[in-house]
Amino acid sequence: MRAVSRTVGAGLGPVKYGRLMVAQLPPFVSVQWLQDNAREVVICDVRMRPDAEQARAEFEAGHIPGARFVDLNSDLAAPPGDRVGRHPLHDPVIFAATMGLLGIGLDTPVVAYDDSAGAFAARMVWMLRATGTPAAVLDGGRDAWSGELVSGEVNVEPVDRPVVPWPDHLIADRDDVIAALEVGTPVIDSRAAERYRGEVEPLDRIAGHIPGAVSLPFTEHLSGGTFDAAGAGSRFADVGVGDGDAVIYCGSGVTACVNVLAAEAAGLGTKRLYVGSWSGWSTTPDAEIATGD
Repeated sequence: MRAVSRTVGAGLGPVKYGRLMVAQLPPFVSVQWLQDNAREVVICDVRMRPDAEQARAEFEAGHIPGARFVDLNSDLAAPPGDRVGRHPLHDPVIFAATMGLLGIGLDTPVVAYDDSAGAFAARMVWMLRATGTPAAVLDGGRDAWSGELVSGEVNVEPVDRPVVPWPDHLIADRDDVIAALEVGTPVIDSRAAERYRGEVEPLDRIAGHIPGAVSLPFTEHLSGGTFDAAGAGSRFADVGVGDGDAVIYCGSGVTACVNVLAAEAAGLGTKRLYVGSWSGWSTTPDAEIATGD
């Protein structure tokens, strides 16, 4: 795969992400940065609602100018199932075609946002960065946007996007999680602490967490809805995560992406995402389940 030479804004150039070369774009960018560079990027709205039609209707009622609507359940995930979880990755061919229809080529810089402090936009950003496309979460999301909102659909010119396999070194499956725990590699649960402890479970059939995993809710990195970069390193250090390997999961491989991107933003390198996450682990026959602290 060729290195990307296109720059995004002043002072940005090629940098290595994992094993791929992409134009340098940090995992999170500010509203001011987006306002200054809006013409150079594709903006994506990844707001999440139980009903996709409701999400689209709300998008059409008001979104950041130029934004394209992205449905997490259909555009960023394959059909759910036992073992694979609620949001498994698309086949690379399908993902490339979907991004192409959104006008996102391999070297197209992307800024994604939602109205949930990046909890869902982070999934799209992680998928794009993992496949070599420069992408960032809009810090603070739509709530932080101080400019105008526009209504209606956005005209998009499709592009041909090459197929890029999901990189093995950025993804973990159940066997990888077990192997990581056996050698002492940190495995981090990104869900709310009460879900980790098994006190509540609003989405999956079984409550609890992967035995040996440590709790670090992704929301702890958000202060007032924006990413708290200053404290991210210490929070990761508190759960044993440094610049070495770590596996991160959540309920279905979506909000864990906030933790993955936060680790990179804190200078700790790229961590592995367990895509199946709790929804995949807990629906695997004979899976071990832990509760409490």
